[in-house]
Amino acid sequence: MDTHEYFMKIALDEAKKAEAMDEVPVGAVIVRDGIVIAKAFNTRETSKDATCHAEITAIKRACECLGGWRLIGCEMYVTLEPCLMCSGAILQSRIEKLYIGAMDPKAGAAGSVINVFEDYWFHHKCEIHKGILQEECSNVLKDFFKKKRLK
Repeated sequence: MDTHEYFMKIALDEAKKAEAMDEVPVGAVIVRDGIVIAKAFNTRETSKDATCHAEITAIKRACECLGGWRLIGCEMYVTLEPCLMCSGAILQSRIEKLYIGAMDPKAGAAGSVINVFEDYWFHHKCEIHKGILQEECSNVLKDFFKKKRLK
């Protein structure tokens, strides 16, 4: 298993925690210098807060860990392509690299619906890598929604 798969597996573990709480199973991990400094999962339903996406919570935790809002030298692994809100937060927090599992053709802002990382000019740039454990990340989401439809 390579390094990117290792960290994406941790993000998948976070997604499974969300699923156990009947939340949409998305997980995020922030790494700096090869060390996990923050991880999180979706808690929108539980918290009744639209901003409690895995990426936003992970960014908040990473900022607390590092003592500032600039996450210079950090990389994020996320099981689902970030939405527009999360993509904005990734850019604003200065995360340098983003590794995505599954793409989101309905709400993705890293190439599926729009691409704020490449189609617009912002002060900060974030390098994007797609398809890390894509099938596993996609299946977690597909299985979750399949079970929801059967209820």
